Amino acid sequence: MKVYNLACPLDHRFEGWFASEEDCLAQKEKGMLACPVCDSTEIARMPSAPHIAKSSSHALTVANEDISSTNNGASGDVVALTGKDHSHLEAQVQAAFLKGMRDLMGKSEDVGTAFAEEARKIHYKEAPERSIRGQTTLDEAESLREEGIEVLAVPLIPAFKNTLQ
Repeated sequence: MKVYNLACPLDHRFEGWFASEEDCLAQKEKGMLACPVCDSTEIARMPSAPHIAKSSSHALTVANEDISSTNNGASGDVVALTGKDHSHLEAQVQAAFLKGMRDLMGKSEDVGTAFAEEARKIHYKEAPERSIRGQTTLDEAESLREEGIEVLAVPLIPAFKNTLQ
């Protein structure tokens, strides 16, 4: 397993875990390697210090076997962490959150400040059913919930406006 420190042109820094250096290079050539924050495929490897494990790799092997059995053999972007790898956990959680937000943004229509009005139209079948996103007040969101309209409040992070839409 090769772990590389990576960065995009906007200096978003993240880790990449690869089976080998060739795997890393192949993914980069095919445009599969992307920044988890801005989705740029212009990725550069950064200098990094080697990590030398103090114990056997048994814990990682067992974790990988557990992951394979829970995924029913499906391959995916799964990384197992051992007890001393907490410093990497924060970056991985952030990357997963941003990936989820990009998926949400890509699969929903931005209706801006007309969110409450459009949500009601969809709920009462006056407009086609679809996933929407937008802005509304807390009072209006609560009013929608009281009408039986499902609303999920998501914090507005400034980076989302420019990098995820």
